[in-house]
Amino acid sequence: MKFRTHVEPPEPMNGLEVPVEIVEQLGGGKRPPVTITINGHTWRSRVAIMRGRCLLGLSNANRQAAGIEVGEEVEVDLRLDTEPRVVMEPDDFARALDADPAARAAYDRLPQGRKRQHVRAIDGAAKTETRQRRIEKALNELRAE
Repeated sequence: MKFRTHVEPPEPMNGLEVPVEIVEQLGGGKRPPVTITINGHTWRSRVAIMRGRCLLGLSNANRQAAGIEVGEEVEVDLRLDTEPRVVMEPDDFARALDADPAARAAYDRLPQGRKRQHVRAIDGAAKTETRQRRIEKALNELRAE
C-alpha cells in the first residue's frame, strides 16, 4: 500500500507517520511486521504506536540509503511482512550451541529479539578471546534459563 508522509524530526530518531486506515488495511493487527520501501530502498520493521499515532522508525542509515531528508514528503510503499524473522547464528556460536543440547534448546525457545542480542554481542567482539568469552557467557545464560 502506498501513501505519502513527511519525515519527522528525531525524537530520538526519525519517524514516518502511517495513517491508521493503512495499518487496518494491512490486516496484521495494531503493530504489524512490515516491509518499507522508499526510493527503491527496502527494510523490515514493525509499526509502533507512540502517543496514539502509528509510526515507523527511520534510522539514519535507512534515511541515507533511501536518499531522504528530515522534513521531506516521501512516498512510502508499505507491505505486511509475512516472512519469518530469522536470526543467523555465527558458525562458532552455532557449533557451541549444537555441542550443548540444553543451551541449544533454551536458545531455540528465545524470541527473535533475544537471539539477536546474543548474536550482536558475539559479533561485536574485536578479539578472538573476547568473542570466545561472549560465547561462553551466552551459553551460561542459556543453561540458566
